[in-house]
Amino acid sequence: MITLQQLRYIVAIDEYRHFGKAAEACGLTQPTLSLMVKKIEEELDVRLFDRNAHPVHPTEIGRKVIDQAKVVLYHAGQIAEMTRSEKEILSGSLKIALISTVAPVLVPGLFRFLGEKAPALSLQTEEMLTHTILDRLRKAEVDMGILAGPVQDPDFLEIPLYHETFLAYVSPDNPLAEQDCITRETLLGQAVWIIRDGLRRLDPADREGGAITYERFFEGGRVGTLIQVVNENGGVTVVPETHTDLILFSQQKCLRPIVDPVPSRTISLVIRSDYIHEAKLNAVVDAVRRIIPANLHEGPVRKGTLRL
Repeated sequence: MITLQQLRYIVAIDEYRHFGKAAEACGLTQPTLSLMVKKIEEELDVRLFDRNAHPVHPTEIGRKVIDQAKVVLYHAGQIAEMTRSEKEILSGSLKIALISTVAPVLVPGLFRFLGEKAPALSLQTEEMLTHTILDRLRKAEVDMGILAGPVQDPDFLEIPLYHETFLAYVSPDNPLAEQDCITRETLLGQAVWIIRDGLRRLDPADREGGAITYERFFEGGRVGTLIQVVNENGGVTVVPETHTDLILFSQQKCLRPIVDPVPSRTISLVIRSDYIHEAKLNAVVDAVRRIIPANLHEGPVRKGTLRL
């Protein structure tokens, strides 16, 4: 029977892609770790790693076994956390993945407020694309995701955090700068800069039928980069409302409301449906509500007991 410790060994090798470094992390010698992995492979009757590759990497079946091992270890950790969560103890690690247009708004405050409320909590944050966040959550490689909802996946629980509109950022030399607001139709008739499959202008094909979504204007990119491009090259781009205070005061005069219709999005906290760390969940929700202005809060945010 394979033990949890053996699963930790193969996960460590996958993480470090080097038997020596993985052995050091596990407190073993390299020969001992190699022997342990060999025993696992013999028991499963499969080869988990290609040892001839540099760096070492999993075989096709090894990748599947390692992904499942991470989930098993996640659930094993949940057992120990059940009693800790009931005592409202905030300690250990907390890994949060965020989309790039949310990270600059939330990350500084998350470290500040969680550091005040839970100094024993080791917070780690990382920016990812939406589909990567969901994949990492599914594999139990991160604890929480913060992204634009709705997710609409039965494997996850989604807690709306705040709701915000989008604004147009217009080059000072653009005639639109003379207007108080901009319609969606007018916006898409401009040279619109986006970050999707690389930084580029919005292709005419993307505009047909209005298929483009505002959230995808900057998928995997920073709003600040788009603003710099507009300042240097003209045209317009789109900025989430919460980024207003992150923009230089001299540049805020270039922002214009978008109307007919008003574009908006809801930012949600997403967790696995089997997540049980109630104290950590509540702490993060409270931190976000302190960071984001009250007028943007998405109604009463559900916290407290998670019913499994």
